[in-house]
Amino acid sequence: KKFYNSIMVRSNLVIAGSNFIFSHINNNYGNFFLENKRKLLVIFRGINTNYFNPQKISPIKLDKFSKQNNIDRNKFIILLPGRLTYWKGQKIFIEAIKLLYEKSDIPPFEAIILGSDQGRNVYKKKLIDLVQQYRLSKVIKFIDHCEEMPIAYGIANLVCSCSSEPEAFGRVSVEAQSMQIPIIASDIGGSIET
Repeated sequence: KKFYNSIMVRSNLVIAGSNFIFSHINNNYGNFFLENKRKLLVIFRGINTNYFNPQKISPIKLDKFSKQNNIDRNKFIILLPGRLTYWKGQKIFIEAIKLLYEKSDIPPFEAIILGSDQGRNVYKKKLIDLVQQYRLSKVIKFIDHCEEMPIAYGIANLVCSCSSEPEAFGRVSVEAQSMQIPIIASDIGGSIET
């Protein structure tokens, strides 16, 4: 498998999008660079900070998104964006929300899992069943899609990135920071850097 994947590094220059990916490539495919004098370079991936800018969000759009999705913005909003797949940590998020919900000394909050299941119907059903099992249906809601992600960040008071496997870059973390929203992220992969 390593030889098969090595096709990705068989050019004169390989660009890694984070130090984490640089280390991964170097550790697993470094011999391809030494043998053939190829170069490995880090150019950090980025986002459009003009697009992810809290000053450019229309309050009307925030209100419309909130109404369409029945979001009570008088509550503290905790957002977990990302496609629905096991390693993005939706189950971890639900477990954490359960612990938070069991506390009696916190203000009212809503938790939003935002992302498409991309055909992973069984996984989404498991997540919904877990929410129901923990009696969190009034606290956690699922939203399949948001046309403009800055709007989703704009309604949030806190963003989470609960990935259980390393992110190559950690785009959610950077987008949240650009939107000036606090982020809690897993201490692995590219998220450590971002």
